[in-house]
Amino acid sequence: MSYDIDLVDSITEKCVTVPKHEEGGVYAVGGITDASLSITYNYAQYYFDHIDSKDGIRWLYGKKAKNCIKGIEKAVMELGTVRNDDYWKGTPGNAGYALSILLAWARLHPEATFQGD
Repeated sequence: MSYDIDLVDSITEKCVTVPKHEEGGVYAVGGITDASLSITYNYAQYYFDHIDSKDGIRWLYGKKAKNCIKGIEKAVMELGTVRNDDYWKGTPGNAGYALSILLAWARLHPEATFQGD
């Protein structure tokens, strides 16, 4: 189970373009440039503890990126970004690293909107 999060242009309703990446629970061999990230549910508790106690990472859904930057920054600072060798392991650093990717995208496309499943 995972959170599938996209950063979408409000007009075209398509993912915005970001630097090529391979991160996430669904490994993108060779990389993709769509702002689309699958984050394992194993990090959920960190998102409830550091983003929003009711909605966790789903707090981002439907919000403009510019309105999420401060909240994501705070969570990344608290969690850190030091990853464990095991992507699937629920650690603060793994959770923070995934958020740092979303943060970079939000800074690139502040008018885009987070969407998720």
